[in-house]
Amino acid sequence: MNPFLKKYGLVIAGGTIQGLGMGLFLFPHSIPSGGAGGIAVLLNYWFNMSMGVALWIVNFSLLLFGVKILGKRFALWTIVSITVTSLSVDFFETSFMIQNRNLVYDLVFGSLFLGTGIGLLMRQGVSNGGVGVVALIISTKRKILPGKPLFFLNMSIFVITAMVVDWKIIVLALISQWLSTRVVDLVCQMSFQNAYTLGWRKKP
Repeated sequence: MNPFLKKYGLVIAGGTIQGLGMGLFLFPHSIPSGGAGGIAVLLNYWFNMSMGVALWIVNFSLLLFGVKILGKRFALWTIVSITVTSLSVDFFETSFMIQNRNLVYDLVFGSLFLGTGIGLLMRQGVSNGGVGVVALIISTKRKILPGKPLFFLNMSIFVITAMVVDWKIIVLALISQWLSTRVVDLVCQMSFQNAYTLGWRKKP
């Protein structure tokens, strides 16, 4: 298979699966999928904005800060991923209704799909957008690992979201983050032959 087409197909699949987890399982309970998801929940709460549109706006706005540091090719692939994710969120939110929802089931399944989608994207050297872009910029400028700024950025947004919407959200968000990141690690450890990446850490 053509390497470009294979990468494109996996990016589409990753964005769609991520959107499935968010739109069908997490967002109906206002559970943020991350920092960007938390901001999208707030925009939806304050302005009754579609979650898919809100998520795209947040991700695209944050990505603009990272273009100079992360490179144009990285930015273009990330725009593809966040666009597919946002369209998927809107599709699954509006096209499917789950009767007699169970919070625990939705939390687990949503986190599993979220982690699978992000893992597929990361295997292709593509970001799923969000505050991870900002965390990477901070880590580059301060020469520190991105984990700490990413954690504090997400936590700050989770706290604000919890204060505005519901305090239980911060607990659910942390559980979701833990589950989804475990799945990301599992997917990234899987062996995909001839995976095509662009070496996104360097500018083109």
